[in-house]
Amino acid sequence: MDSESKTYTETDLQQLENQIDELIDAVARLKQENSSLRHQQDQLMMEKSQLVEKTELARNRVEAMITRLRSLELNT
Repeated sequence: MDSESKTYTETDLQQLENQIDELIDAVARLKQENSSLRHQQDQLMMEKSQLVEKTELARNRVEAMITRLRSLELNT
C-alpha cells in the first residue's frame, strides 16, 4: 500500500486475498480437528462408562464371593 496516497496496489490486494485464503483454510482445519476431538471425547466417555460398569460388576461379584466364603467359614 502506498502510504502517502492510501491506495491499494494489485500486489496489496493479492496479498490480502492470500491471507484471507489462509485464514479460511485454517478455520476449516480447526473445525475438522474440533469435530474429530469431539468424536474422540464421546468415544472415550462411552469407554469410561463401560469400564465403570464392568468395575462395579466385578466389585459386586468379589463382595458376593467374600460373603459366601465368610458364611462357609461360619458354618464349619
